[in-house]
Amino acid sequence: MLTNGGHHLTAWRHPKGQAGTGLDIKNYAQFAKMAEKGLLDALFIADVAALWGKDLDALSRTSRGEHYEPLTLLSYLAGVTTHIGLIGTATTSYNEPYHIARKFSSLDHLSGGRAGWNVVTSVVGDEARNFGRSEHFLHSERYERAEEFVDVVRKLWQSWADGAVVKDAVNGKYFLIEKVNAIHHKGKHFSVQGPLNISRTPQGEPVLVQAGASTSGKRLASRIAEIIFAPHDEINAARLYYAEIKSSAQALGRSENSIRILPGITPIVGKTRQKARDFFEQLQELVDPVLGRRLLADTLGDDIDLSPYDVDGPLPDIPQGNKGSRRDFALALAQEKQLSIRQLYLHLSERNAVVGTAADIADRFEEWYDSYAADGFNLFFPHDPGGIEDFVEHVVPELQKRGRFKTSYAGTTLRSHFGFDIP
Repeated sequence: MLTNGGHHLTAWRHPKGQAGTGLDIKNYAQFAKMAEKGLLDALFIADVAALWGKDLDALSRTSRGEHYEPLTLLSYLAGVTTHIGLIGTATTSYNEPYHIARKFSSLDHLSGGRAGWNVVTSVVGDEARNFGRSEHFLHSERYERAEEFVDVVRKLWQSWADGAVVKDAVNGKYFLIEKVNAIHHKGKHFSVQGPLNISRTPQGEPVLVQAGASTSGKRLASRIAEIIFAPHDEINAARLYYAEIKSSAQALGRSENSIRILPGITPIVGKTRQKARDFFEQLQELVDPVLGRRLLADTLGDDIDLSPYDVDGPLPDIPQGNKGSRRDFALALAQEKQLSIRQLYLHLSERNAVVGTAADIADRFEEWYDSYAADGFNLFFPHDPGGIEDFVEHVVPELQKRGRFKTSYAGTTLRSHFGFDIP
């Protein structure tokens, strides 16, 4: 995952981090080239269509106040890389299917078949208010709309058949009209005629990515996602999630091999375990209470205000969220371990962190992969610059030595990296 200043909220303040890289395109290019040097499958950019958090005081203490629109940035990075996949986030709540189909088709064409779409439904309240609504669509409606949205996008991607573009200058035929068809979609949320105004892409369709945690989210992921960013940092919960998603997908007529489940991992790599732990504790010490409350409120939801409460006291009474949601996870954790507000937000900032040597990180990957808890991992590098360099220079060779990681790309498209068939 590519983030401004590193994944840890305080990394930009640490001597190993770097302030002011938010819009530095050279820094993004260097990151992308290093990821490709390390043979990583894809770059992923998360996004919300608003300032990332409603508390400007807290937000001003991070490097995330400004960030590029993902497709614009990925289009640039396509020009400085040749193999690595390019996954961007776009919401189904505040876009139209034709826009999204066209934009990701364009990215797929200009990158030679390396595009992926991370499908989200939006949870940040300010996103709704930035698009003329006082509040989000209801949870169930967001996911119902998302399912239809993705169906329309895929119909548009398929509105040009293979071989439609012939560029026959002699006979004056640029494309064959019998291979380009309107979709005439009329549903509850969308009415779209089509066809798309760009032809079928090099990998057939961009890869669909999703992060399903709630009941509705898991149902959507099982139905449409090819790559799923899993939410768990505990192996038994991850195994149960893995089995549930694969089983649900099979029940919908999909092959197990058509889905890759990738839990998030933040590798904190040191030459020794102590050096890795010392660095991580330095990052944690930089999390001040204003920022910590904001991190926790982002997890619990826009309707939660923790500012009146003592950070060393317990959470106030907070209603449960949607089953399996981030809110439910945090509330259950606080109750189970009797955590204070400070302890909970520090735990959340530590969540998914694997702290140790390159061998320790590789051990974690092997344990989860061999236990059917993961097909791979979504990597969050803690600081930038330096985080990805540590991983590529130390962990990748360790995995290759064990025969657990490739030594070259198998192809040039995102689908080829994951072994997916062309639709």
